[in-house]
Amino acid sequence: MSNAKTSWPEVVGWPATAAVTQINSDRPDVAIEVIPAGTTVAPGYNAKRVRVFFNAGDPRGPVVSTPVVG
Repeated sequence: MSNAKTSWPEVVGWPATAAVTQINSDRPDVAIEVIPAGTTVAPGYNAKRVRVFFNAGDPRGPVVSTPVVG
């Protein structure tokens, strides 16, 4: 999958659920973690993971940063 997508800047501001749907459509081979912004996560790179950070204080839960593989 050398031409596989590795970042999704277009989903910033989207509801987290819509972002997950888009990422899963583009990369069904990765695990997607949906995490409230500001949460501490374990460091480390994982080529089969995408973390989606969202604003938990907003009822729409918009994505607050570009999700990337890693």
